[in-house]
Amino acid sequence: MRILIQRVTEASVTVDQKEKSRIEKGLLVFVGIEDTDSEKDIDYLCKKTVNLRIFDDEKGIMNKSVIDIDGEILVVSQFTLHASTKKGNRPSYIRAAKPNHSIPIYEEFCEKLSQLMNKEIKTGIFGANMTVSLVNDGPVTIWIDSKNRE
Repeated sequence: MRILIQRVTEASVTVDQKEKSRIEKGLLVFVGIEDTDSEKDIDYLCKKTVNLRIFDDEKGIMNKSVIDIDGEILVVSQFTLHASTKKGNRPSYIRAAKPNHSIPIYEEFCEKLSQLMNKEIKTGIFGANMTVSLVNDGPVTIWIDSKNRE
């Protein structure tokens, strides 16, 4: 399971020219799921997401988490995070899980984040063609892969 986290001052998801979700200050989290992903991957990434100290404290040092600042989270499914570009110029997405496996993992990921944040998590629509708008704050962008815990 892979996530790409962006610290944002605002972000939104639009589907069919209708806004589905919007957040103010917080995190935009793109999620890619593999067939081998499980509850352990969800737990690891959810805890990392809500506890990452990437928001400025009073001294301007990144020392606060999204929980500390009472921020919001917007989660968007993105199978292209598992693109393989090893051969040729057309990415392969063979490592990305099919919907029968990835939808329950995605939903559980969002539910776990909601529990840890003690608030609603905003989402896109799984599998839809979405337009994502954001204002990246910093910019701060963090990549985390649950199979490569560096």
